[in-house]
Amino acid sequence: MDRALAIAATIVVGGLIAFQPPVNSQLGRHVGVIGAAFVSTAISALVLLALYLVLNGGLGGLSALRDVPWHQLTGGLMGAALVTVSLVTVRTLGAGGVVAATVAGQLIVSALLDRAGVLGLEKVGLTPPRLAGMGLLIVGTLLITQPGR
Repeated sequence: MDRALAIAATIVVGGLIAFQPPVNSQLGRHVGVIGAAFVSTAISALVLLALYLVLNGGLGGLSALRDVPWHQLTGGLMGAALVTVSLVTVRTLGAGGVVAATVAGQLIVSALLDRAGVLGLEKVGLTPPRLAGMGLLIVGTLLITQPGR
């Protein structure tokens, strides 16, 4: 994929993700927190299943799952945690606060994963600019989540 297209697509999806916590939180008022998290992830699973079936002509390709190490199956757990926590914390932090805290956590942990070169990642050092960026993310998150409605 072209780099510019990849950046644009990621920015657009990032914008959509800003809507997810407040939408799920509203749903949670009707069906509870766990119910809203379930419905959200179930709809995601159904959409992805339909897309998989269309692109692959069936479920045969999933037979390779029996050879996959267990830790490669934990992504769904992480997604469920994100959906559940964000739909609760959006009531306290607002959409901007949830996204700021989520992005800060993602970038900080990602930089540490890069440094360690885990999960097949190429090692990337924790340079002074990267450390400064992490610090600015923390400061930015603290500023965004300050009460002051």
